[in-house]
Amino acid sequence: MATIKDVAKLANVSPSTVSRVIADNRRISSATKERVNKIMQELNYHPNMIARSLIKRSSHTLGLILSRSTDSAFSNPFFSEIIRGISAVTQSYHYNLMLATAEDYSEEAKQCLQMITEKRVDGILLLASRVNDELIPELSKNGYPFVVVGRAPDVGKSYSVNNDNIQAAYSAIRHLFNLGHQRIALLNGPDEYILCQDRYEGYRFAFREYGIENDPTLIKKGGFSQEDGYRLTLELLNMKFPPTAIFAVDDLMAFGAYKAIKEKKLQIPDDIAVIGFNDDPLASVIEPALTTVRIPIYEMGQAAAAMIIGLLQDQEIFPAQKILSSELIIR
Repeated sequence: MATIKDVAKLANVSPSTVSRVIADNRRISSATKERVNKIMQELNYHPNMIARSLIKRSSHTLGLILSRSTDSAFSNPFFSEIIRGISAVTQSYHYNLMLATAEDYSEEAKQCLQMITEKRVDGILLLASRVNDELIPELSKNGYPFVVVGRAPDVGKSYSVNNDNIQAAYSAIRHLFNLGHQRIALLNGPDEYILCQDRYEGYRFAFREYGIENDPTLIKKGGFSQEDGYRLTLELLNMKFPPTAIFAVDDLMAFGAYKAIKEKKLQIPDDIAVIGFNDDPLASVIEPALTTVRIPIYEMGQAAAAMIIGLLQDQEIFPAQKILSSELIIR
């Protein structure tokens, strides 16, 4: 197996110069870098990643923060799929991924800042964006590299990868209008999350465009869980004038709605229609199959990882806010 001394000898340079080439030191001429890299390739020499990280004063690790407990985070397929996309890119660039979960926002912010200040990670991926987010301005102020998966609150200043939640929600409600529904309920998540506000805005925009007044009592808020979807749907079905359709901002909430509807001996979609969001793998196999908004979750993870690595490599990132398209899957 070739060593750094073998490379140095053939390149007619010192081992320290080879180390500087590995670290991409700007003081080393392009000609020397090219010669050393060519010999490393010929010898099939691969520098030890830990040693390389020490040379560059880099951990070669990305931090990933989940803003919920481990159990609830991994019970939602959205997170496992986006992590799968992130991992595909980090592996190809020989980056490690450090995963941390947080029970609440204060713990999330604390873990994130500790990761960077203690130099455990080179950059951060945030999987949630909030309306009054204090972490993102703090990261920006200190020049810490980060990418938001979602719409950042300070669009134009942060790097982000997102899907158009307003358009996605609008397309779902428009489909229900075209089926003849007017009393359409919304099962939404917490107001603190920007994605919930955007999906609510898409819901409202469809009502405005069709000239239909929406009933505010049909808007229910809870967590992104089957349990909350079930509980909120029971509240809707017990109303004097229940909805004829339900739009849930997460498929897990839609699955909970299915359970409540079936308990009430109602038929989907004859008595009440349901549309979900995210195209969970179970959406196509439950009875009846769930109409849902499909977003490219895996591709969002890939794009976010590629973006943060590009920032760390001083590449010019354009556009800074990447938006991927969604699709209404009618079943």
